[in-house]
Amino acid sequence: MHIGPIALPNRLFVAPMAGVTDRPFRTLCKRLGAGYAVSEMVTSKRELWHTLKTSRRADHRGEVEPIAVQIAGVDPAEMADAARYNIDRGAQVIDINMGCPAKKVCNVFAGSALMSDEPLALAIIEAVVAACAPRGVPVTLKMRTGRSLHERNAVRLARAAAEAGVAMITVHGRTRTQGYGGEAEYDTIAAVKSRVQVPVVANGDIHSPAKARAVLAATGADALMIGRAAMGRPWIFREIAHFLDTGLPLAPPRTVDVARWLVEHLHDHYRLYGEFTGVRSARKHIGWAVRELPGGEAFRAQMNALDTCEAQVAAVARFFADLGEAHTLWPAGGTAANDDTLRQVA
Repeated sequence: MHIGPIALPNRLFVAPMAGVTDRPFRTLCKRLGAGYAVSEMVTSKRELWHTLKTSRRADHRGEVEPIAVQIAGVDPAEMADAARYNIDRGAQVIDINMGCPAKKVCNVFAGSALMSDEPLALAIIEAVVAACAPRGVPVTLKMRTGRSLHERNAVRLARAAAEAGVAMITVHGRTRTQGYGGEAEYDTIAAVKSRVQVPVVANGDIHSPAKARAVLAATGADALMIGRAAMGRPWIFREIAHFLDTGLPLAPPRTVDVARWLVEHLHDHYRLYGEFTGVRSARKHIGWAVRELPGGEAFRAQMNALDTCEAQVAAVARFFADLGEAHTLWPAGGTAANDDTLRQVA
């Protein structure tokens, strides 16, 4: 699997998710089997580049390569400048956001709203490719199937993007108006794959190893991008990799292993955000990790009362110690769910 000249270790990717896929989370996912991860989106607005929020998103110190940064905006010249800005800070791949359905993004006609204005979308793609080409940096595109169920233009836009020089295209199997509701569909992704020569990545509702295999079969995609299913289950990447290689489920991780990964992730998280912000933003990661475990909901409530790194880590350690080493977590999806998924997608 390649993105332009960049070789990747596998075809399992972490989706860019605002407020989730920061550097510590990307690092953890890569450690647990992801071959590639894209950053949270960075605005193209120059006046916001020096804010604390953007500076953290543009901080790639110690990150496992390749470093991919997603940029978002509506002005071709600003997007080109944003690409150069992030390349100067270590980006090795620039990803254009035309997939985000969030209202605050679409209300300014960015994200997936750009799919409704194909001339502007193509102008942005051409400007970013022109800015990145002299640096030898490939450009990728993340998009949806279209504006609505009756206005799907992913194939047309994907073909134009590939002709303009985009090196890889990711398609989330939902429209802008669907947001994250309903079920992802894969026929549009298969249609995109059949009409372009660049690698195509399937995204949407990939929550288990069997679903991953089924989506690959249904779409012919070159790779898979996983988002929400990795929240609290970052080991899903190694589970999928093992299943795709062997056809067999990987033994679920022991809680002692999950505890170790989570604590190491927390320390990395605190180093990036500091104690005040880090403790508060870490609560969601802890909540996702414990939500399916006995006593997980009560523990999430307890987390909200803790306001120091030391107290948070100690509480996490106690919670997992009380579960005991013998407790294991089911593989993503479970055996019965995997069988059902194969039948539904096939």
